[in-house]
Amino acid sequence: MVRRRTGAVAEMPAVLGVPELGLRDFRLIAAMLNADTGIVLDKAKMPLVQARIAPRIRKLGLRGFAAYCLLLASEAGAAERMRMREALTTNVTRFFREAHHFEHLKKVALPPLLAMARKGARLRFWSAGCSTGEEPYSIALTILSLMPDAPRFDIKILASDVDSNVLSVGRSASYVANSLAYVDDATREKWFVAPTPGTGLRWSIVQDVRRLVAFRTHNLAGDWPMKGPFQGIFCRNTVIYFDEATRNAIWSKMQVLLAEGGYLYTGHSERLPANIDAMRPVGLTIYRKTGGEPNENDEARDA
Repeated sequence: MVRRRTGAVAEMPAVLGVPELGLRDFRLIAAMLNADTGIVLDKAKMPLVQARIAPRIRKLGLRGFAAYCLLLASEAGAAERMRMREALTTNVTRFFREAHHFEHLKKVALPPLLAMARKGARLRFWSAGCSTGEEPYSIALTILSLMPDAPRFDIKILASDVDSNVLSVGRSASYVANSLAYVDDATREKWFVAPTPGTGLRWSIVQDVRRLVAFRTHNLAGDWPMKGPFQGIFCRNTVIYFDEATRNAIWSKMQVLLAEGGYLYTGHSERLPANIDAMRPVGLTIYRKTGGEPNENDEARDA
């Protein structure tokens, strides 16, 4: 496909009758997305916006992006504005992605926490920006690998995302084989139901795993109704889409919601700012909130 350049931006040609996205309309869409979610789109994302919004324009029978922007700004466009947000939210994940986080969870974070749970302690984990659910279910599977009877205890995982469509996939707990590429055979056999004819070759997660996870719609740039405390928070490759002020505010709020000694797992390109002073690095993109009982494994890791 041939692309032409306008200034420093590579723009997509018209797609199946939808006129090319212009800079003015791109800026309007980017401003609406930022106002609704805090996500920042720079001009390099114009081809992405073209590719993801053009199908909506075709489906609505509109003449182009200008008409689409008018709809989004109108009272009648509230539902479409939500669909626009969902279309532009990037959701790429799979089970046990960034495996070192789950190794740390299994070997370092969970053993003392699950011992406490057996004595009646309340344990809460949060997968923020959970997408289609592979991440929170990976947390649940890691817990179950150490404590198969975990659903009997007060252990829950909050799974949140701004996109209601991906949350519906998570609630369905049904996944294509590619999502399970990093799931070992024993885990697959114990906690998944193999595809059967007529199901679209999707693997289903058993109820004991699903009982640990609760899915909720949540915008990280909006109000935070959750109270915590959380013993662990996974927020990976999510805040990179926000501006610096919003990113720092999100990390600060998570620091507050973490229990003393709790762990924060971030994305491979994400680092906490210096002013988040209650958190200290204990591994690759792993942070621990100061306070609570010292963890010998963390101390050895830092040595």
